[in-house]
Amino acid sequence: MQGPFVMKIGGSLIDHVPGIARALLASPCAALIIPGGGPFANIVRTFHAPDHESHWMAILGMEQYGWYIASFGISTIPRLQVPCAPTVLLPYALMLKEDPLPHHWDITSDTIAAWAAYRLGLDLVVLKSVEGITKEGTLLEQVNTPIACDEVDPGFIQFVLEHSVRTLLIDGRKRERLQSLLRGETVAGTRIGTTF
Repeated sequence: MQGPFVMKIGGSLIDHVPGIARALLASPCAALIIPGGGPFANIVRTFHAPDHESHWMAILGMEQYGWYIASFGISTIPRLQVPCAPTVLLPYALMLKEDPLPHHWDITSDTIAAWAAYRLGLDLVVLKSVEGITKEGTLLEQVNTPIACDEVDPGFIQFVLEHSVRTLLIDGRKRERLQSLLRGETVAGTRIGTTF
């Protein structure tokens, strides 16, 4: 990675957060971390509340996950700002003020992370519990057109392509892959839109 970037840490990686945090803190790279919703947002889904209310409850879930990430020594911030070091965005107040995205489950923390990267003009790295985006069991190294997939929310790829957010999705369970990326090396995953 060159320069600061936005990093989404998926909620499914909650058991891997200690290692991810150590890798980020040991690297000279500056990342604005967008927390996923994880188990906190999953609880919201069980309530079957209307989309508007679910949207804000799920973003509060992101905020809870953000505080968990912060507990490993990473500072927090409540606003969009190009980072100078690993920093967790606590998104609720910002999203409530700007309200930039539709309120439904097709838009989750994935697209919120893409929106943050777009607003800051930064590259986006998405850490998930998958190798990347797949089609019929095959890893797609590059995605240049909107496709339906299970790895990211339904609105994510279209947003990234429409807003020219240079994006890489990698397996966050593999710490050595993250460390390689932070050293500026090319790693396996899916690149979306403009290539790195």
